[in-house]
Amino acid sequence: MNRSKNILNKVWIILISGILFILFFIVSVNYNFLNLFGGMPSLQDLEKPESELSSELYSSDNKLLGKYFRYNRSPVKFNELSDELVTTLLVTEDIRFYEHSGIDLKGLVRASYGVLKNVATFGSSGLEGGGSTITQQLAKNLFKIRREKKGKLSGVPFLGLIISKVKEWIVAVKLEEFYTKKEILAMYLNTAEYGSNSYGIKVAAKTYFNKLPSELNYNESSIIVGLLNKPTKYNPYFNPDNAVEKRAEIFYNLFKYNIVDQTAYDSLKMMDLELSYKVENQNVGQATYFRTVVRNYLINWAKENGYDLFSDGLKIYTTIDSRLQDHAEKAVHDQMKRLQSIFSKHWEGRNPWIDEKGFEIKDFLENTIKRTAYYKRLLKANENDTVLVFEKLNEKKKMKVFGWEGEIDTVFSIMDSLKYYKNFLQAGFVSIEPKTGYIRAWVGGINHKYFKYDHVKQGRRQPGSTIKPIVYAAAIDNGYSPCYPVVDAPVVFELPGQDPPYWRPDNHNSKWTGETMTLRKAMAKSVNSITAFMTKKLSPQTVVDYAKKLGIQSKLDPVPAVCLGAGGDVSLFDLVGAYSTFINKGIWTEPFFISRIEDKYGNLIQEFVPTKQEALSEETAYLMLHMLKGSKEEEGGTARGLNPELTLNNDVGAKTGTTQNASDGWFIGVTHNLVSGAWVGGDDRSIHFREWAFGQGARTAMPIWQQYMLDVYGDADLGISKGTFDKPTKIINVEMDCSAYNNDIRSDSLDSILDKIDASDIF
Repeated sequence: MNRSKNILNKVWIILISGILFILFFIVSVNYNFLNLFGGMPSLQDLEKPESELSSELYSSDNKLLGKYFRYNRSPVKFNELSDELVTTLLVTEDIRFYEHSGIDLKGLVRASYGVLKNVATFGSSGLEGGGSTITQQLAKNLFKIRREKKGKLSGVPFLGLIISKVKEWIVAVKLEEFYTKKEILAMYLNTAEYGSNSYGIKVAAKTYFNKLPSELNYNESSIIVGLLNKPTKYNPYFNPDNAVEKRAEIFYNLFKYNIVDQTAYDSLKMMDLELSYKVENQNVGQATYFRTVVRNYLINWAKENGYDLFSDGLKIYTTIDSRLQDHAEKAVHDQMKRLQSIFSKHWEGRNPWIDEKGFEIKDFLENTIKRTAYYKRLLKANENDTVLVFEKLNEKKKMKVFGWEGEIDTVFSIMDSLKYYKNFLQAGFVSIEPKTGYIRAWVGGINHKYFKYDHVKQGRRQPGSTIKPIVYAAAIDNGYSPCYPVVDAPVVFELPGQDPPYWRPDNHNSKWTGETMTLRKAMAKSVNSITAFMTKKLSPQTVVDYAKKLGIQSKLDPVPAVCLGAGGDVSLFDLVGAYSTFINKGIWTEPFFISRIEDKYGNLIQEFVPTKQEALSEETAYLMLHMLKGSKEEEGGTARGLNPELTLNNDVGAKTGTTQNASDGWFIGVTHNLVSGAWVGGDDRSIHFREWAFGQGARTAMPIWQQYMLDVYGDADLGISKGTFDKPTKIINVEMDCSAYNNDIRSDSLDSILDKIDASDIF
């Protein structure tokens, strides 16, 4: 009897000691006794757990344009989850979720067995015993317990895993105290990883099915829930067989727990995966070039204001209108696809990089590749052995390349691909609401995945004749009228000390008519000699000064050639902003693209307003609109080819531009509520049509603007109407009706020229 009693006492002592040890161990872990176990999340951490959230970029009409992230995650609330999704999660991960307080005792027994088995097999079986509740998994996701806040014992084999598990239990219990069950479910789905660069249920639903979490059915929910623990193994796109196998297990759970009946179960098993797989990145979706330009701006803004663009879940609201952006992207796509076909046939069998005499540039591709960072890295990695480097550059391999009908699978070397891509024409297009400065549409190129360079703001090229309205604005602001008569004759600028010591600009056909014409007609016909004449009267420096007042940011040299666009390179962004000044009654309004930024809770951080400055008098601005209308209204005007539908009951001002060898084609169009511009050309200035007439702005850039505006007016949902230019508040004392002048001074020589040359071919 005494012996049995002693044994029983020892058992009780061992049992009580074990319980006390476990309690002591748990308390020690909780308080990190002697820093043996590593810290625990603070009370503040538990109240407001942080996870990296994508910052989101929205259009002015509240369409999501794109995201900036390290981990692509956007949170949702419980009421944004479908019932099917929640049910599927519970039957798969934690069927007793609503019955426990963070720790499931039955699951704990299985987990303990798993630990013992792992110890007995020296770790070969892995720490897999099941039993982790959704709350525990949330604790692990939120606070990275197994990777962070380690103590002195955390690195001890097996013990470190036990410490981590105990931490998860403690945090799970605390989470249950702070949050409702629904909040915990939503938080868990928001913080989980689902593969394919998707973090959180909202991104996962969009990535795999292009749906919202509220729209997921049992089939879709089962696929997504199957990704929770092994997102690579069960990825339905890359490993469909594994995904189907995992889905079958989950379907069986739905049947086992009486969620679906036998008929529904059998039907589910027969379903296809029904994916709509698309990984979010900066190369897909709307306004890809715009998003990249804004990203660079936002990185600096976030740094200056103490935010992390890639993790703080900012909401950035832009001025872009998604509907106008659609029309702009379609216009660029349609017209550049058409133009590329013409360009390719034009150069069929020949390379389009030519010098000023029309000969192919020798070693063009070799010299081009040498300027790239890729070549320099390759050269360094191969000890400056250029022969070996070019051998590698000419090695063939499978690759996808851009094509207007879609991506093309081919076998190319790096040099082959360079040659292929250098045969493409590029484009830029931007549309601005002039009175507010809001940028409404932005297309920086023909395809962001394959051509990263932005041709709206980043790219700068010689503006050709699109600079001429600045010359005429300076003239009118200095007392000249649109009806001021000037003779189309050679103009010579003396350049002492230079070789040659003079500059004489030619007209596009190297001829002068001897005709006397008004400034309005001269600008409409884009006559170089008359623009040069006015520049000589005003001085090149005056032209540069007005360009700066009108928002041209790039450096322009005060040389005579500045009047023809050869004084420096400018961006399409700046040019369209300058033309907007004419609509805005002489007030230059800086084009801008962000209206406000909010934090992840919806609190306003900053509201943006554009910079404004008075550049011209109200009278001058209106007279310039009258001048710009001449491109369509004057005989021989460079925009005469515009669709008449655009000018029916509508004021339209316009200016074409073409550089000397037609490497750049420009078109800026002005209406009472939109100012938009297009640029078209090769990546390199040496890449262009052989004939100037084919590469002029009226044939390359103007069709983009025309299609865009026709589509805008045809879109009833936009509500963008035709209209007239606002008249100035003061009475205009300058003569505007130049018809009498034009009738009196028209010459037979001009008529004979117009009989032979189509108006659309005139510069």
